[in-house]
Amino acid sequence: MASSPRTGTGFTQPCSGTVTSTVGVMSVGLEQVRRDWTRLGSTEPLWAVCVDPDKRDGGWDDEEFLASGRAEVGPTLARLDELVPTARRDRVLDFGCGAGRLSNALADHFDRVVGVDISAPMLAEARRLDRSGGRIEFVLNERPDLSLFEDDSFDVVYTDLVLQHLPTDLAEGYVREFARVVRPGGALVLGVPETERRTFKGLVFRYVPWPLVALAQRVVLSYPAPMRMHTLRTARLAALLPEATIVASDAYWGGDHWRHLRHYVRIGGGA
Repeated sequence: MASSPRTGTGFTQPCSGTVTSTVGVMSVGLEQVRRDWTRLGSTEPLWAVCVDPDKRDGGWDDEEFLASGRAEVGPTLARLDELVPTARRDRVLDFGCGAGRLSNALADHFDRVVGVDISAPMLAEARRLDRSGGRIEFVLNERPDLSLFEDDSFDVVYTDLVLQHLPTDLAEGYVREFARVVRPGGALVLGVPETERRTFKGLVFRYVPWPLVALAQRVVLSYPAPMRMHTLRTARLAALLPEATIVASDAYWGGDHWRHLRHYVRIGGGA
């Protein structure tokens, strides 16, 4: 899974639940996410990562797709250097890496990149597009956590417009896991929708029950599988990361129905 801001139409974010603590419900939710993104990865992997109405049916050129990742990652990491200079450039986790758009860009700045995703077809596409010369490892993770990785094993976790595709309880669990796997002095870079805008599409996502939105995506817009969307407010993010510090929350382009923020979070110690 991965998304990036592009011009899009319909009931989803441009280019790219109810809180519960029961593992059983989390597993059911994760299984549905796995099925949906496996289907998307099997049919429209690049379009599903970067939703653009002009890119349906294989419209993305491979190099154009990868260049869009470099255009995002370069300025974002320059900003991170200003805000969290203690974050090293050894090992980075690209969470919800999808077809590897951001993983390839991150490989220009880090010694080692681990791209993790729930969709095996997406990871197959990511391996096809790997331009890193072997410095990216793509990992399938079908668990509601990051237990594949040890504590303090990454310098940075980077994820952009991925968490909103997960049920809220799962998304929040992964946020806590991000803090666990990052070394003290490292950082999280989290791009998420802060709130819906007061447009028709934004209000649909805010007030219309998810099953009806999913039906509209499948029947009206002919999506191969529905794409869930929800917000993650800054105050909630701070509550999920009590031992970390949100050092900046920058607005960036989010189309006509979402307000997106990119949060830079310092983990543990470090000035």
